[in-house]
Amino acid sequence: MTESSLKGRLALITGANKGIGLEIARQLAALEATALIGARDPTRGEEAVRALVADKLDARFIRVDVTDPSSIDSAASRIEREFERLDILVNNAGIGIDNAPPSRLEMDVLRRTYETNFFGVFAVTKTMLPLLRKSDRPRIVNMSSGLGSLTQNSDPGYQYAAAKLLAYNSSKSALNALTIQLAHELRDTPIKVNSADPGYVATDLNHHTGTRTVEQGARIAVELAALPADGPTGGFFDENGVVPW
Repeated sequence: MTESSLKGRLALITGANKGIGLEIARQLAALEATALIGARDPTRGEEAVRALVADKLDARFIRVDVTDPSSIDSAASRIEREFERLDILVNNAGIGIDNAPPSRLEMDVLRRTYETNFFGVFAVTKTMLPLLRKSDRPRIVNMSSGLGSLTQNSDPGYQYAAAKLLAYNSSKSALNALTIQLAHELRDTPIKVNSADPGYVATDLNHHTGTRTVEQGARIAVELAALPADGPTGGFFDENGVVPW
């Protein structure tokens, strides 16, 4: 069960200028939240904002490069100055650049993947946490993947068992570990931290080979962002329920 309205709530979505991130922002804004479109490129970020505003949705651009600490600090300072708090953080920015089997993967590819998919999420979350603590109903949603499930990826019968993408898969497994540990640390606070599996969505990341729409992929993130006070924390979910770690 989710809240029917997010009126007055402020949501930051990283990597929100396109794909699932933009659709998450659209759906959150449709629930009357103010959507902060986090993106590296101002031109693309502002273009995304204009598209949402044209639909009479409340959206603002905020420059955030999750691999650049100064960019993250600047974004936090602006949010504090203009809004004083943050209610929802959706860590959506991610890359998938695996180009070889595990034993032949270049170290640079592994490092670059972790810089965005794990270290970037950690840096943004750590920096935004003081602002989230000022909210009465703070929510953190980490956009993971079914490929990050060790249970599924080790099962030969798993639908995507052949997708052994060391950098991408393991970065999402690490992200899930962050979800578990952060949720445990914050268990006695109102902050809820969960991982979301959007499914195999057609986006630039997979050259639009995915079988699901961005509208479908965004649903679970929005649901977790709008959890009521008695909602879960420290879990991994898709739209059908719990995903195994």
